[in-house]
Amino acid sequence: MKFSRFPKLCFILLFSLVSCRSALSTLLPNLSVGQNFTGSTYNVNNTSIPPDANGAVGPRHFVELINGSCAIYNKTNGLQVKRITDAKFWANAGVILSTDDATTDPRVVYDPLSQRWFATMVDASASANDPTLYANDFLLAVSSTSDPTGTWHGFLFQADPDNGFFADFPTLGVDSNAVYISGDFFTAGIPIGPGLVSIPKTNLLAAIPSIDNRTWYGVMDYSIRGDVLQPVNCFDGSESGKIISITDIGSDSSPHSNLVIYAVQNGAGTNAFLSSSVFIPTPSWVVPDNDVIGAPSFASFQPDGTQTLQANDARLCDKAYAVNGIIYAAHNTELNNHIAIRWYRVRAFDNVLLETGTLSDPNMDLFFPSIAANPYGVVVIGYNASGLAANVSSYAVAGQTFNGTTSFGSPLLLRSGATSYHGDDELLGILLESPTLSRWGDYTATSPDPNDPNRFWTIQIIPSDTANEDVWSTQITELVTTPQMFLGINHSGTNVTMYWPLVTGYQLQASTNIQSSSAWTNVTQTPITNGSWFNVSLQPSAKNQFFRLKK
Repeated sequence: MKFSRFPKLCFILLFSLVSCRSALSTLLPNLSVGQNFTGSTYNVNNTSIPPDANGAVGPRHFVELINGSCAIYNKTNGLQVKRITDAKFWANAGVILSTDDATTDPRVVYDPLSQRWFATMVDASASANDPTLYANDFLLAVSSTSDPTGTWHGFLFQADPDNGFFADFPTLGVDSNAVYISGDFFTAGIPIGPGLVSIPKTNLLAAIPSIDNRTWYGVMDYSIRGDVLQPVNCFDGSESGKIISITDIGSDSSPHSNLVIYAVQNGAGTNAFLSSSVFIPTPSWVVPDNDVIGAPSFASFQPDGTQTLQANDARLCDKAYAVNGIIYAAHNTELNNHIAIRWYRVRAFDNVLLETGTLSDPNMDLFFPSIAANPYGVVVIGYNASGLAANVSSYAVAGQTFNGTTSFGSPLLLRSGATSYHGDDELLGILLESPTLSRWGDYTATSPDPNDPNRFWTIQIIPSDTANEDVWSTQITELVTTPQMFLGINHSGTNVTMYWPLVTGYQLQASTNIQSSSAWTNVTQTPITNGSWFNVSLQPSAKNQFFRLKK
């Protein structure tokens, strides 16, 4: 078999009844930057430490929901079209909070299936020395339309109605059936277990939105349900109700392994329940305890030689996605004394780990990863990185899956940090002779563009003021990917199967004479969608045949 590649054409010479396989081994998508602008800035339009950077892209806007503020930007030019405080956001949505309550830990998702936005946070006592001593609430809002600058409807309900435990680090997921919110529950600073609630989406999309039919599954056991749950976002209908987590976020500095996965059954109805947990063996990860002050191998290095920037533990800190029935998730681990990124691809229907890998740098720490994917097998991870030769900066990397293997290209710098970061929390600790780490935040977000699956948007934080080492800014970046096209071939019983990435606009053509441009004819078989591939099954011919994809 001979094989050659061109930007818009792929040729394969097929010898009848001869075993044929593609000569390609890896594919790397092109990755470039579209819009790239600063969102919020500390002590300019936000006073929160940390900001917990979170956001999502919709048809016309990027919504940034962080601690302290909600800002909405025109995604075609990056211009801010609306900014309000997070308290004002919830008040506008009809949520009445106590004057002693603050809101924190934001999440926002745009759901292209319903063309609505969903957002969540938790409340907490602003005056209590230990807020985890008190019961708190989940806050949930849904937009009335696809326009986030319009009306939202909000709800407030006790996070743990059984015991009054405190919900920390809420997570949010949306699929065709329901909206899912999870929390990591504490009392008196002691972790108790994960909790989960599901709400039928039809109730939230009704003319008068309602959460009356929600199901609360209680505060569960870490050893059974995992540590920090991520409800899986799925917008193509290939899965619903999946919950993914890891067995331990690394709080004991010991090696851990296993993903934990299960599902909300009948999430669209009133009798929803959880399936049994499945433990998926994985390579082990190690992340030192982020609660131990001065844990040097956990905190990230910076160019000023300090190691007081609090990076991440091993929790799945951002959304998990299911695309074409494949679940994508990422978290931090440690490799060669640096913080690294571990990523996964899991087949949803039978919970099989298809692939996992680790992204690392010999000179930098990589932290707060967020992952997203598209139907064409392209995977994008946004993250922060820093080291002795680089301030905390915003990066992205893209990969593509081919023959079951995902290969990633070189990291793309999105914006460089301006200085080494030392937040006001760390500086206050030094003043009080109680050394602490600078909180960098537990949140990050990368989301697919609903208008173009080859575009992704990511939000990260960077230190942005060369004169003030306590100033952070959010950086919002549009990432443009171009999957590499190819045409592959395999035997399939007595037939042969032609396959190529699930990218529309290409026509499979055949010819017995490539010397004549008029000899190419369209293959009439309708391609079958198989995961992230188009497949066409053909019978071998008595003559040599050439095949190509024509755009």
